[in-house]
Amino acid sequence: MITPKERIIKVFNKEIVDRPPCICPGGMMNMITTELMDKVNIFWPNAHLNGEKMAQLAKANYENGCFENYGVPFCMTIEAESLGAKITLGSKEFEPHVIEYAIKSVNEYTKLKKMNLEKGRAKVVLDAIKILKSENNDIPIVGNITGPISTASSLMEPVDFYKELRKKNKEAHEFMDFVTEEIISFAKAQISAGADIIAISDPSGSGEILGPKYFKEFAVKYINKIIENLQTEKIGTIVHICGQMRSVYKEVNMINSDVFSFDSIVSMKNARENLPNRILMGNISTYALEFGTPDKISSLTNKCIKDGSNIISPACGLGTKSPLKNIQSILNTLKQEETKINA
Repeated sequence: MITPKERIIKVFNKEIVDRPPCICPGGMMNMITTELMDKVNIFWPNAHLNGEKMAQLAKANYENGCFENYGVPFCMTIEAESLGAKITLGSKEFEPHVIEYAIKSVNEYTKLKKMNLEKGRAKVVLDAIKILKSENNDIPIVGNITGPISTASSLMEPVDFYKELRKKNKEAHEFMDFVTEEIISFAKAQISAGADIIAISDPSGSGEILGPKYFKEFAVKYINKIIENLQTEKIGTIVHICGQMRSVYKEVNMINSDVFSFDSIVSMKNARENLPNRILMGNISTYALEFGTPDKISSLTNKCIKDGSNIISPACGLGTKSPLKNIQSILNTLKQEETKINA
């Protein structure tokens, strides 16, 4: 029997597999629900602060037949908090989020502190990865980093940040370079801790927000800088970008990631037509996962496969009220197809 880790590695290498893997990376694409927390008696926000609890909650997804990976952390605030933004840890139902920015302009980036990976929640993430690595080598561990645009726009008011990409272009690039270097250090630390894959989620760096010119100049450039700095680590990379892709498919294809993940607003069939030789992941509607039925999810799963998805996953972060039976329907559907193939 092929292990989940072997299966996803084969997909990353563009080798033939029995069926698509089923994963939910973590980070922006958080996979934790209140029903799962109740089931294993481990809860937010405590799990954000304790490596053992974070690891156990990540394991619970696999052990309860949801996804074929472990993924930490469960939010997009680790980098921003470490660099100086103030956050709230949220609650059982709500993820951590930024409540106070660290700077007011891109030219104030020198006031930011560097990430300290030996304390705080960055260390919690690394501890969780080490625990997961020590316990099982058959399940892929996905480490998560927040993309450069999303991190930068969590450190200052986003509207001002987007304006200053044009108005203070030189300083904006200096700010982005600083942020990217810090992200790279965190990603490398996750790999050293045992991550098999690094997922880069940059929802604020969409083509809809930036337009093709600035998407290429800022999103593509700095995502590629991260990926290029990880190439010697011999791990896979996933890049998730939100929003429509129609205006930026050409620029997206310049990103050197192994895998692309898109939101449900993007037609997987259209993505496959525009990115024929790339590995695509997704993109089951998280709205359907929260409010639909297992039969509906099974239908969406089969459609994703038919339309050209190589890795099946939710299109974005799960709503915390999503029923486990709906989430489990994705993997159950894939295993049914696997059984048919092997029969």
